[in-house]
Amino acid sequence: MAMNREQKRMMQRQGQAGPDGAPTPARREPRPARAPSEPRTSPRQFLREVRAELRKVAWPTRSEVVNYSIIVLITIIVLTSLIAALDFIFGETVLWILRQ
Repeated sequence: MAMNREQKRMMQRQGQAGPDGAPTPARREPRPARAPSEPRTSPRQFLREVRAELRKVAWPTRSEVVNYSIIVLITIIVLTSLIAALDFIFGETVLWILRQ
């Protein structure tokens, strides 16, 4: 395999090539020991933990949900209208250019 000077220098810096540019044999690094796995949780314990976490959640009130929903709907309507208007304007502009 032909290599240029930059590739040889980079391989030397990484320890993949010797001073003469010849590739060095690959060194195998030992794999890190696997962490001991914890025993599996039973489905009952899992559901208990889920319930405990859900109790910690700060749930929004009904009025907050209604207000946020209205804000989202208004934003969707405004952005959809803006995109539709831009699409119409650009479409008409292209057709006007092509007619001439």
